[in-house]
Amino acid sequence: MKRIIFFLLSSFLFTSCTSATQTVPTETITAYATASAQPWMSELFACANEHSIVVEVTAENPDISLRVGEQESLVFPAYQIDEEEIVVVVNRENLVQNLSLDEVQATFAGQGDKSVQVWVYASGEDLQGLFDQFVMKGRSVTSYARMASSPQEMSDVLNSEYDAMGFLPKHWVTGNNREVYSLGLFPVLAITNGEPQDAVRTILSCLQGK
Repeated sequence: MKRIIFFLLSSFLFTSCTSATQTVPTETITAYATASAQPWMSELFACANEHSIVVEVTAENPDISLRVGEQESLVFPAYQIDEEEIVVVVNRENLVQNLSLDEVQATFAGQGDKSVQVWVYASGEDLQGLFDQFVMKGRSVTSYARMASSPQEMSDVLNSEYDAMGFLPKHWVTGNNREVYSLGLFPVLAITNGEPQDAVRTILSCLQGK
């Protein structure tokens, strides 16, 4: 009888220990952010960590992609998670002060102050698309414009070169940057590659709640 009780007790303890050491199953999603939306990638990782979701970063058909501003040809579901202001910026040592839309447009078209060196982004970047749409409005940027690979590089240039003028998300305006014109506020979007389900829906809900 004692042996039977001992066996049952041992079996119970073994089962309890096994159950206690089992790990909680995790879900995995893929995500990507344009350079301008990188600050919200940190929030996405925080949401994933909070809900025990694994995030793999890839640009190849991600479950969630983050960008600033709407796309005219957007065909996938998009959810606003925040908003960002885009501003035209110069170095603080630059003599250029507050500008009008016409003055910004003329400067980037190469018809303004010749002492100013304008900086832009590649044509496929979301920031450049917004600038072309809301500032240039069909006009071409001067062929003498220099190209920054990211908002971080643009910010570094504007901090170090007194004659530089470019445009940045508000998140990157630091140090010796001075704002001279605002394009306005634009939505920060989380775009899914289909109707959000399970882990993707959880991440979206968390991002919209922050």
